[in-house]
Amino acid sequence: MTHLALPDVRLRASFIDFVRECHEHGSGLGDTRELKIEDLEADFAAHVRDRRAFERRENLGPGFVPQTEKWLVDEERVLGRVKIRHELNDRLREFGGHIGYEIRPSERRRGLGSLALRLALDEARALGLSEVLLTCDEDNLGSRGVIEHNGGVLEGVVKLEWYAKPICRYWIRL
Repeated sequence: MTHLALPDVRLRASFIDFVRECHEHGSGLGDTRELKIEDLEADFAAHVRDRRAFERRENLGPGFVPQTEKWLVDEERVLGRVKIRHELNDRLREFGGHIGYEIRPSERRRGLGSLALRLALDEARALGLSEVLLTCDEDNLGSRGVIEHNGGVLEGVVKLEWYAKPICRYWIRL
């Protein structure tokens, strides 16, 4: 059964394969594109520890907020991941929002994005959030469909000076 799970060292091979696939496809959340396979292979336990620490407000770098990261897993295969930010700073209010999600490229167009976001919304509700902001590129029709399918209401499309594409801003009431 497909579910959200906390990052776990037992999923090492599958998570590294997930990151590799995202790299090859040229897609994924910003930090996925920045992850180095060799670093994950060298000390995956440290990666998991860091991800879990963010939820407890530990090891947050400048500009970061507490967040819960969960992986969308079926059996022992990582299909995607979500990040639920517990609060927003000015940058996240502009771009990124409360929830980011990504699906393994080979698993897209199967409803997993909608499932991942629905489960992430349950997590956000459990954190006490009453509404969440999500953003996506205007030309990312798949993500727009996922957000709208989960109740997203388009606030507007904005162009940021520092970002190449117009972005859609959606709100979802929980």
